[in-house]
Amino acid sequence: MIQIYKLKLKIMKALNWIGWISGGIGAIIILLAVISLVTGKNIFGFGHVVNYFQAANSFLLMAIALFIVVYRCDCKK
Repeated sequence: MIQIYKLKLKIMKALNWIGWISGGIGAIIILLAVISLVTGKNIFGFGHVVNYFQAANSFLLMAIALFIVVYRCDCKK
């Protein structure tokens, strides 16, 4: 029983890290969109700034979902 508890904690810790990484990637993509908008150059070949926000939206939603999973985990009870 204790081993399962420790495994759950490790999994939740890994999911928390993945959530932070995903959120960071989303923030970087938004920053690249702002830079692309200001400079007027296409970074990564995206023709429109909206494409940046669509990609960032996916990463940010994944981060939110992972944080909800970690928060709702009953590992600490």
